[in-house]
Amino acid sequence: MASSTIAKLGAIAAERWGMVTTAQAAEVGVSRKTLSNLAASGALERVAQGVYRMAGAPTGMLEVDTIRIHWLALGGTASVIASGKSAAALHEIGDWLPGASEFVAATRRTTRIDGVRIRVRSLAAEDIVFVDGMPSMSVERTIADLIESREYLSLVSDAVAQAIQRGILLRPNRLKEMLEPLARRYREPSGAALMDGLSEAVPS
Repeated sequence: MASSTIAKLGAIAAERWGMVTTAQAAEVGVSRKTLSNLAASGALERVAQGVYRMAGAPTGMLEVDTIRIHWLALGGTASVIASGKSAAALHEIGDWLPGASEFVAATRRTTRIDGVRIRVRSLAAEDIVFVDGMPSMSVERTIADLIESREYLSLVSDAVAQAIQRGILLRPNRLKEMLEPLARRYREPSGAALMDGLSEAVPS
């Protein structure tokens, strides 16, 4: 029984960075009590309320790992999307101090999870991508979101530089479009001019 249960959980965890939620376990007939027993035996590690990691499963970078755990704790659905500095961490752009895991959702959501911030925001489908199986703002939407959130432009410039250098800023025109309403805040005549200013950090 234990081996078949572990096999069921392992199949789920293989698609979720070595982790499984109580809701996912319930879908394959594994109860909360069984999960608790497996955690007590060392077969699972409880990493958040309702989220367990398989014993021996590899972990990623601490910040990214935390974002994934928080996303799973929120239900692990495509309607909750990594944003701001969390999205930048997933894309591996910029150098940000660890902080709250940032997400957006189209409708208001509340949570008691410490270290999680959820904003209400509807995104165009073109501004949502999946990064290693997790929904996130696109690189372009992430950069615009960081500027909207009034992050230091020098840090955003670093993120832009890294995105360009790595070839993952694929739609500069889309970024310029999103920066257009923000340009006046930074005394730039247009989104294109603001984009040019951010791009100056890229070495020639």
